[in-house]
Amino acid sequence: MNISRRLFSTTLLCGSFALFAASCQPTTPSTTDGSTPSTTGAATKTGESLSVAFVTNNVSDFWTYARRGTEAAEKESPGVKVDFVMPADGTAATQKTQVDDLLAKGVKAIAISPVDPANQTPYLSEVAKKVILITHDSDAPKSDRACYVGTDNVAAGRQAGEMVKEALGEKGGKIMLFVGKRDAQNAKEREQGIREALKGSNISVIDVRTDDTDRAKAKSNVSDALVKYPDIAGLVGIWSYNAPAILSAVEDASKVGKVKIVAFDEEEQTLAGVKSGAIHATIVQQPYEFGYQGVKILAALAKGDKSAAPASKQIFVPTQAIKKDTVEAFQTKTAELKGK
Repeated sequence: MNISRRLFSTTLLCGSFALFAASCQPTTPSTTDGSTPSTTGAATKTGESLSVAFVTNNVSDFWTYARRGTEAAEKESPGVKVDFVMPADGTAATQKTQVDDLLAKGVKAIAISPVDPANQTPYLSEVAKKVILITHDSDAPKSDRACYVGTDNVAAGRQAGEMVKEALGEKGGKIMLFVGKRDAQNAKEREQGIREALKGSNISVIDVRTDDTDRAKAKSNVSDALVKYPDIAGLVGIWSYNAPAILSAVEDASKVGKVKIVAFDEEEQTLAGVKSGAIHATIVQQPYEFGYQGVKILAALAKGDKSAAPASKQIFVPTQAIKKDTVEAFQTKTAELKGK
């Protein structure tokens, strides 16, 4: 059976409803060399066991969707068993401990979202010598990982930048960015894309605040910024939990509507904020696909199918801007995906 046809057969991004139709049918990714990645041979032979792991970069509601994707891929792949692992404190040290534990358990393949790609690269390359290794969500392009599956974060950043321009209009103004770790690959690329989109506009990024995935600090960063810069026009949350933190701080300061918010991802508070109009837009990914495709690719590579990783070593899953007019349909699909 040519599993590549099953895995990547649906049409991309037919509105917000289609974005999470991945709960039933996986969507088609794009590779940077224009090819369609294959996962032929992904299923293991009857009775043969293949242990793989999916490692996130923190604990967040965002990863619930990825877990559903790994569960679907596991169900479709006889003999494949998936360990879904989340570092509670969102640190590279905890990730390393967890990966070491997985290696000791005998997993054959790992998909990981590196917390600190630059400093983790040597370690990841060592892991890649022992098991099949791919990255997802956040890449470590200089490591020996087989490929990356996830968002084109520069493009997603540009999309967020366009939403900022739309929210602030011709008047423009000062904005700030908020993120867990600025040196994470996805954070760097999203910031790059935002700045590219804002180039030549009347909008200036006056600061970028980090919180080390501490939600209390994420909110205090915003509260401090609202006091320090009373004329701030916009706030951008780069990681999933940043938007709820921003929204809470803006509400406490009685500045809802006065300060424009653009976010990433689909935490419930974020979507509620979009629905109420407090958040102008959120750029959503397809974490379900990270999990689904990640497991399928790991299984294929572990079975010797090198075509599962394209020559470009990048498989991009598209993003979409969710605004007030599309949020309800999107919420319906996310609720279905989470089993609510």
